[in-house]
Amino acid sequence: MSLLTLLPFIVLIGAMFLMTRSAKKKQQQAIDMRNQMQPGSGVRTIGGMYATVKEVSEDTVLLDAGPGVELLFAKNSIGAVLTDDEYNRIVHGIEHDLKSDADVVPDDASSLTETDDSSDASDDAPVDFGKKDAADTAEASADTVDAEPADAGTDAADKAKTDEQAKKSDGGSEAK
Repeated sequence: MSLLTLLPFIVLIGAMFLMTRSAKKKQQQAIDMRNQMQPGSGVRTIGGMYATVKEVSEDTVLLDAGPGVELLFAKNSIGAVLTDDEYNRIVHGIEHDLKSDADVVPDDASSLTETDDSSDASDDAPVDFGKKDAADTAEASADTVDAEPADAGTDAADKAKTDEQAKKSDGGSEAK
């Protein structure tokens, strides 16, 4: 047999060796990570549940998933042990970096475009890009001015505050 006929088999055996070696390395890293768990650590299970480690035994882990909720899991079901900052960011929505001390940019541009003069009610009128003659335009603008209440600016501010409070109480879309 020549070396050329054995080359495909040698390449196949070499590829299998490299694949099993990397799989063993990943498995050993997972075992080391699970052995380093301590009570108080934040973890993510392989099912995607976030919890805090309460007790660690030989093969099982007692997790605290919330007030009065304790769950017993196999050690193999722990997918990742998280750092404190990462756990707080995911579960509680708390950021602990220098960027959080900087000025916060609002989610919408309403605070950037608001004016102190709340009597300008024509800003809230719908924009129509169709052609109209001058009589229709004057009549439509008179109707919108009459239809607007005197405190239109405060209504918009109250709505923005209500929306902001709803976002805070929901815990943000990342936590869901």
